[in-house]
Amino acid sequence: MKTYNIKLIVVALLSFSIGLAQQTPAKKQSKTIAITGATAHIGNGNIIENSIIIFEDGKLKTVADMTVTKIDITEMEIISANGKHVYPGFIVPNSTLGLVEIDAVRATDDDSELGTWNPHIRSIIAYNAESKVTESMRPNGVLLGQITPRGGRISGTSSIVQFDAWNWEDAVIKEDDGIHMNWPKSFSRGRWWLGEDPAMKVNKKYDSQVLEIADYFKATKTYMSGDMSNDHLPYKATGGLFDGSKTLFIHVDNEKGITDAINFTKAHQVKSTVIVGGYEAHKVADMLKKNNISIILQRVHSRPKQTDDDYDLPFKLAKLLTDKGVVVALETSGQMERMNSRNLPFYAGTTVAHGLTKEQALQLITLNPAKILGIDDTYGTLETGKSATLFISEGDALDMRTNKITHAFIDGRLLSLETHQTKLWRRYSEKLKLQD
Repeated sequence: MKTYNIKLIVVALLSFSIGLAQQTPAKKQSKTIAITGATAHIGNGNIIENSIIIFEDGKLKTVADMTVTKIDITEMEIISANGKHVYPGFIVPNSTLGLVEIDAVRATDDDSELGTWNPHIRSIIAYNAESKVTESMRPNGVLLGQITPRGGRISGTSSIVQFDAWNWEDAVIKEDDGIHMNWPKSFSRGRWWLGEDPAMKVNKKYDSQVLEIADYFKATKTYMSGDMSNDHLPYKATGGLFDGSKTLFIHVDNEKGITDAINFTKAHQVKSTVIVGGYEAHKVADMLKKNNISIILQRVHSRPKQTDDDYDLPFKLAKLLTDKGVVVALETSGQMERMNSRNLPFYAGTTVAHGLTKEQALQLITLNPAKILGIDDTYGTLETGKSATLFISEGDALDMRTNKITHAFIDGRLLSLETHQTKLWRRYSEKLKLQD
């Protein structure tokens, strides 16, 4: 009886583990590959209508117009892509992909830590490279992401990964790229579920909360300039903001908060600052441009937050900021943020319907996030010498009707586009046939 029970348990565990397992990551590129005939969207605003793209050992060797370039490709693996489109891999910043698998299961939720000041908490070591949610990004062209912690005043440190790896060590592209801070809110609503008045009210603790941040930064500088033999991990981690090795990502939406945050970083000599969210950033766009501060803009498919806002303000924010010369990238945080990350290209497509050109919209999810995250020397565009991280789509990748990917590569490795969703699609597409 005991033996029988043990066998049942083993079978159950094996079935469970097989069901959760990700596909084996792709093998390293072994043969030179040439993609011919596709419309190449470079990612920097340029297009090559009839392109030839050659990559070897994971690097782009040639990106050129096929009609004027003569190259012997007979010994290469050739992918004929006539009538199709080639794009650089899309990049999703400020994401908790791989940190949470099922929201309702606490054991799979590792996107935040207890406490207020957590700059030393590194999201990368909690990243699950075998997440079913993460692998579902690839069929829509989302191949890279900034894995970001949540919670507290200072949430922790993010890292940048690619979405086809055995573990976090294999996945990481840029480790500990920045520290994420939640700026105090000037106004807040009462917690109606606790019987408080839900009307908007002034945060009376705002000034003291900003002063707490200032005191923390001052303490960090004092520590970094003195005897560091006694390790203080939070101060050590924060110190990267002052020597330029890390970027400060400030999560803030309102005009006053953005203005105060910019003045704060200038006063404390933070080398690199990015605003995340930025719902009212268009009101201070000139200030952002003057101080060379970029925006990772809130989810495009959102409702207006104030009763007197334009109904389409979330849709046209990217256009308003781009016209002012601000570098803008798109993010997907909010309700069901991990699932919505696969919709990143369609958020960019919405900005096209509200004023941007398609190539400008493409930059919001390719070159611009690469610049903001400091990886534009390798990723973000289809240019010679950069990583062969790209995909082929049957049509416009910013349109959900035509975003149909046939091939995807990360560092030249041909990816599997199989996911839990594609398996279910095939299963249920046969349902009616079986009933006949």
